[in-house]
Amino acid sequence: MLLRLSTLFVRTLREDPADAEVASHKLLVRAGYIRRAAPGIYTWLPLGLRVLGKVEAVVREEMAAAGAQEVHFPALLPKEPYEATGRWSEYGPNIFRLKDRKGGDYLLAPTHEELFTLLVKDLYSSYKDLPLTLFQIQTKYRDEARPRAGLIRGREFVMKDAYSFDVDDAGLDASYAAQRAAYQRVFDRLGLEYVIVTATSGAMGGSRSEEFLTPTAIGEDTFVRSAGGYAANVEAVTTVAPPALDWSDAPAAHVEDTPDTPTIESLVAHANAHQPRPDREWTAADTLKNVVLALVQPTGERELLVVGLPGDREVDLKRLEAGLAPAEVEAAGEADFAAHPELVKGYIGPGALGPNVPVAEGAERTAVRYLLDPRVVDGTRWITGANEPGRHVFDLVAGRDFTADGTVEAAEVRAGDPAPDGSGPLELARGIEIGHIFQLGRKYAQALGLTVLDQNGKAQVVTMGSYGIGVTRVLAALAEANHDDRGLAWPAHVAPAHVHVVATGKDATVFDAADEIARDLSGRGIEVLYDDRPKVSPGVKFADAELLGVPLVVVVGRGLAEGLVEVRPRAGGDAQQVPVADVVEHVAARVRELLAD
Repeated sequence: MLLRLSTLFVRTLREDPADAEVASHKLLVRAGYIRRAAPGIYTWLPLGLRVLGKVEAVVREEMAAAGAQEVHFPALLPKEPYEATGRWSEYGPNIFRLKDRKGGDYLLAPTHEELFTLLVKDLYSSYKDLPLTLFQIQTKYRDEARPRAGLIRGREFVMKDAYSFDVDDAGLDASYAAQRAAYQRVFDRLGLEYVIVTATSGAMGGSRSEEFLTPTAIGEDTFVRSAGGYAANVEAVTTVAPPALDWSDAPAAHVEDTPDTPTIESLVAHANAHQPRPDREWTAADTLKNVVLALVQPTGERELLVVGLPGDREVDLKRLEAGLAPAEVEAAGEADFAAHPELVKGYIGPGALGPNVPVAEGAERTAVRYLLDPRVVDGTRWITGANEPGRHVFDLVAGRDFTADGTVEAAEVRAGDPAPDGSGPLELARGIEIGHIFQLGRKYAQALGLTVLDQNGKAQVVTMGSYGIGVTRVLAALAEANHDDRGLAWPAHVAPAHVHVVATGKDATVFDAADEIARDLSGRGIEVLYDDRPKVSPGVKFADAELLGVPLVVVVGRGLAEGLVEVRPRAGGDAQQVPVADVVEHVAARVRELLAD
């Protein structure tokens, strides 16, 4: 394959696009791989499609090796299957909904669990048909509120989604393990560093969920890991709760005047000045902070919730939303406080919340729901609001003086927190999610009536797994991991070409020699990008070669008079002067080495 820059549909840019924040976004646009069509929506140009196709090829090969068969669904889907599973409403504003000319409701698919389920239901009815794994590589659509970082968080993206169908849980375990191993092979072949972390299932549902993250400082996902091998998405981390304490010697709770102390910092300072402890100073960790939030259901229904947690911790909204899905969480507004005058800003305490509010016999409970951080165990003593302006309660004992409606994982996770499995302190890192696998169980099969007859002729609900790879996001992750300040530096197996031949100068013999080298390499099955532009300066050609990121660059120029051609790696090595008679064989051998890595 031989591509000539003189006719290739590409224009490189010297300046970063104004809306680009991360390296992959800047360089993919500047190098002419993609062009912005709208926020979060991109047009793929020839070079970009070549890289995308190579990523897809690796995915297809490993899916086939794992026994999965490829199908292809439409992106425009009817409402009814998603209504049957509840996701028409659960997705809220995150999906694109539309009506046809007859008023029928449709959506642009964010994912295809329902359609896969119905397809198998339509064609299979016996346990003898299973196990089965199907996959597709398809364009998906999500109405991201804040698309950013180019291909990393867009509104239209290419995704590989696979689904396994088994008669029982043992079969699901085997299918899940096969897909998990296939994912490892995919990312190993692509040369992407990855970490497998425990994750939450969110709107997908299911009993087990793991993410594949590639570590990078620009990643939107925070994950944790320990030296002992624990790894989890931060939303999936469970708090190591301390044991309950004996409160038999605890003093009675007492309310104190604490004027002008609406913040944790001002409260701690006042307590140390006016209510000093005999053993040590008060700290923020001794206070119980009660944060008022609003849960917004996909239907638009709004409910207030108060989360109580140690005052030295902040609420992590992503962790809270993971536990309360499909509701979205936001800070309470002035209207919320106006509707609940018992919530005194800056001085909220458990006495006005949840089960601590007395209810007359036969009356309906109207108190705001109250959930506690798992660290707030029975016997722990707190300073917290007294539900009066300028007053706080001291020595309020959990379990003795107040309770809650339950616990919730809402507090931020910090470096140094203990791993839930006891494998040591946690460290925090950031990453890009490139894959996610779920054990869905029977949620979708049950909702849509997917059953098969077992060996005894009895109908069994099929159990399912779901396995996704963000193909366009993988391409962006590869660009993030393989670039320098001059441009992209693709690994050979995903690069748009293996060799970039550059003819420099104006001498016709240079172009003749470069043309012959390019054609000879192409004849050997090597993919060649040939810069044959006759009136472009060597400086511009070299800058474009560095920007485009093809792994080997062959420069035909001044050295040709001495029978030499320069071969330089795009990254990670020194240039070599090679006799022109030997250059094709030399480069072919280098390409074989690169592809074998």
